[in-house]
Amino acid sequence: MAYSTSTQTDISIPAIPLRDVLPWAIFGGLLLMLAIYFVGAEQGATAVFKGMYVHEFVHDGRHLLGFPCH
Repeated sequence: MAYSTSTQTDISIPAIPLRDVLPWAIFGGLLLMLAIYFVGAEQGATAVFKGMYVHEFVHDGRHLLGFPCH
């Protein structure tokens, strides 16, 4: 009968410095704030774009996230 031997190796999780993560966190936060603006406020007096194109594009997302629009 054949026996197998196994060796245990220690697994170490590499540390990621904050200076490497911070630019990506800021970029992601800016994208998130931009998305929330377009979903939550892009209509009426605060509109950046003319017409209702952006409103109609994100209309279902507005209701899903609880933003009133009509």
